[in-house]
Amino acid sequence: MKVHEVVCLSALVPSRLPGLQYALNPYRGCQIGCRYCYAPAVLRDPRPWGGYVEVKRNMPFVLARELKREAPGVVGIGTVTDAYQAVEGRYRVTRYCLETLLPHDWPVSIQTKSSLVLRDLDLLGGFSRADVGVTITTLDERTRRVIEPFGSPASKRLETLRRLNEAGIDTWAFIGPILPEATERGMEDLVAGIAEAGTRKVLVDRLRLKEGTWAMLEPSLRALDEGLPALYEKALEGPYFADMERAILDLAARHGIAAEPAF
Repeated sequence: MKVHEVVCLSALVPSRLPGLQYALNPYRGCQIGCRYCYAPAVLRDPRPWGGYVEVKRNMPFVLARELKREAPGVVGIGTVTDAYQAVEGRYRVTRYCLETLLPHDWPVSIQTKSSLVLRDLDLLGGFSRADVGVTITTLDERTRRVIEPFGSPASKRLETLRRLNEAGIDTWAFIGPILPEATERGMEDLVAGIAEAGTRKVLVDRLRLKEGTWAMLEPSLRALDEGLPALYEKALEGPYFADMERAILDLAARHGIAAEPAF
């Protein structure tokens, strides 16, 4: 893993994601290294995903300048990288950005796979509007270790949701991307776990292959089972993902959770 500091020229970038006016990404690259990630295609970066992280060390200072001239809006933190990946524990760029945003009380929306977000409960509780989404793809640990090699177990992510809810922070769970076999294995327990954690909103997303994603994902699938790549290709061509999305939405409703497709 190569980690080095870079100078960024901007902090707030206009976002086209639903409900977000701005995107803020304190890092380029991600240590979690999810094999299905769309970020390499978005960034058009040929380097091995999961093998590098660029730390935008000066971002809080740039953000402070931009807050003086930009119109207030919802800031999505971690839209193409996990803002709470392991290097955040050392560099704290995400925390410093939250400290910069807090006096202005701009709404913030965070999406992460990491329990490190709990470190910043003291700041999040000070915003008039702040929410945290936790991504959980599967309860199948064997698949998780291969597909999300440096992510935390689903049990830890569910615990993160529980603690956020206990602290009074608005939460949501992101079930995605749907992974054939792995997502459906334990799906009932996953949705029940989200409900038991106190989260009442779920977004569901299908597997969306961008340029280069299959080349990154296929070897990992093959490492799990030689037949999985063919299974995924068949699923991508048929109604599988629509059917699974509908099944998760129905299951969530039975558990008292408001669920909807992510896009």
